[in-house]
Amino acid sequence: MAVEESEPVIGELEREENLIAAVRHIVKALGPNKTLTNDAKKILADLGTRLSSMSIPGEKEEGKRGQGREGGDDHDGGGADDDDHDDDDEGLSAIEERFSVIHEKIMRWEEDQSMIWDLGTEEASEYLNAANEARRLIEKLESLHLKKEDQEYEFMQRAYSVLQTAMARLEEEFSNLLVQNRQPFEPEYVSFRSCEEDAVDENSIISIGDESIEESLQRDSVSRAAEEHIIDLVHPAVIPDLRCIANLLFASNYCQECSNAYIIVRRDALDECLFILEMERLSIEDVLKMEWGILNSKIKRWIWAVKIFVRVYLASEKWLSDQIFGEGEPVSLACFVDASKASILQLLNFGEAMSIGPHQPEKLFRVLDMYEVLQDLMPDIDALYSDEVGSSVKIECHEVLKRLGDCVRATFFEFENAIATNVSSTPFVGGGIHPLTKYVMNYLRTLTDYSDILNLLLKDQEKGESISLSPDMSPEDSRSQGSPCRVSSMAIHFQSIASILESNLEEKSKLYKEVSLQHLFLMNNLHYMAEKVKGSELRLIFEDEWIRKRNWKFQQHAMKYERASWSSILFLLKDEGIVVPGTNSVSKSLLKERLRSFYLGFEDVYRIQTAWLIPDFQLREDLRISISLKVIQAYRTFVGRHNSYISDKIIKYSADDLENYLLDFFEGSQKWLQNPHRR
Repeated sequence: MAVEESEPVIGELEREENLIAAVRHIVKALGPNKTLTNDAKKILADLGTRLSSMSIPGEKEEGKRGQGREGGDDHDGGGADDDDHDDDDEGLSAIEERFSVIHEKIMRWEEDQSMIWDLGTEEASEYLNAANEARRLIEKLESLHLKKEDQEYEFMQRAYSVLQTAMARLEEEFSNLLVQNRQPFEPEYVSFRSCEEDAVDENSIISIGDESIEESLQRDSVSRAAEEHIIDLVHPAVIPDLRCIANLLFASNYCQECSNAYIIVRRDALDECLFILEMERLSIEDVLKMEWGILNSKIKRWIWAVKIFVRVYLASEKWLSDQIFGEGEPVSLACFVDASKASILQLLNFGEAMSIGPHQPEKLFRVLDMYEVLQDLMPDIDALYSDEVGSSVKIECHEVLKRLGDCVRATFFEFENAIATNVSSTPFVGGGIHPLTKYVMNYLRTLTDYSDILNLLLKDQEKGESISLSPDMSPEDSRSQGSPCRVSSMAIHFQSIASILESNLEEKSKLYKEVSLQHLFLMNNLHYMAEKVKGSELRLIFEDEWIRKRNWKFQQHAMKYERASWSSILFLLKDEGIVVPGTNSVSKSLLKERLRSFYLGFEDVYRIQTAWLIPDFQLREDLRISISLKVIQAYRTFVGRHNSYISDKIIKYSADDLENYLLDFFEGSQKWLQNPHRR
């Protein structure tokens, strides 16, 4: 059969691959089933009959030859019409003619720099057929075990040269098809809010605690469903052509050349993807030198980008490799790994840099975000790099995840240490809620968003260590909750941090000269701690018993404040010392002196404590009411009891006046009582 009459190789390859794919699908569909319906049995029986009537070309030829030897009818020509052109009987002239046709079809394109596949399918198919014919001719000549002096040997050497030329051209066409048909990667299905708006003020410890750790890309916004992951990185129309070229290159033992061409093109495409995702190539030194505001934005960008890169782009890259080289084939896995390795390691390099940087408390939330997203992606990464050839990438991913976990633990304990070592040289003005209290409680509240991760990482830290119980958790408490090991790792560490904070606040309270202000300060801060726990997810960690103890403590400090501030003034409203001995009468002069001292005392307390602050409205109102019930009521009773001895000139303030003046207390704005009956 002449070369022109042979069936195009591109059609052969496509049909064979479609057949193999269909058979694989049938096998997969059958699965472990041991029973079939009648319809299924009939279809499979028909398929078996069809297959039994078909034969492998070599077997058919051998059968015909056997029939000839046995004297059978040889009307078919003994297999002379087989696809190998009856090469057993092919003479030198036929080989020369065959080679001449191949040479002409291959070499004429060396003078034309146009890309063959750009000119249409007819030219591409003709070139593939010619290259395949060169390969088959070489295989035939090699099977003859020629010697150098044999005439056919020269044709074999020339065929080698022509095949090499064809392979080089096909490699070039392969690369060009991959490049020219690359699909634009624009992740329009996800959005990323400008990171610059969310930069944290590194000079404000409160802003860190109060910051909303809200990600612009939710954890599950990139679906895990496989069909939603895959996008076309190369136009689907050229996949069959790429597959045919690759098959021919591999059949001709140009495996490495084909693989290298693919890897170079796809590696550049992956670099371009990272560029589109705005992932810079940063060294560890670059990351460590970066200001926190800029670094914070880059971390958010990394968290957003790594999800898309792994679940969408790498998944699609793996699918593309499988489409061209065959699903699960070693060469497909190797090409995917070699093409993607540099890019995924570039992303991991940023994670490693974050893990070895200084363990500053304000960075903990971002490191937790990075750990969380990488942990969530590990099943995807393990699946993508499941073979031994990708084990180095998988190992590196797990190692970076471990380092980020170590960084989380180290940063958490640095946060705990920072609280313990926070020292003040001057008292906090007004006795309100100290910034450290706000920072710590808001910090802990935000950490509850990472409960699962923190429990896991802190539990790992506790292995082999002796963890002391919080002062608020006695052995009896732990037994009442079950065994101590049932208490979550977060509960143990969070209560420990709260105890450290309380001890620090005790020390800070001693900076106040007034004992009453010491108690007011502790009342404010303990109340804030209790309310913060009660009104958030922290309640599930600290539990109600902890809240009850904090409530009891701040109420004790409120009582101690009242005693320290008002006991001496209340003593002035007692009858002791103003009744004339031996009589029931009251000394008017002593009564007058008592009232004058009371007014001076109240004015002094007013001047001082209007500058003090109770930020919580309800707590402020409750304390004012308590003072009114004790002080104003005592004043009202005292004046009423001795009304007959007191003239209007002696009364400087009525009980209602004093009641109104109490409304100025604890507002953080100092005032003086200068004009009676006026506010």
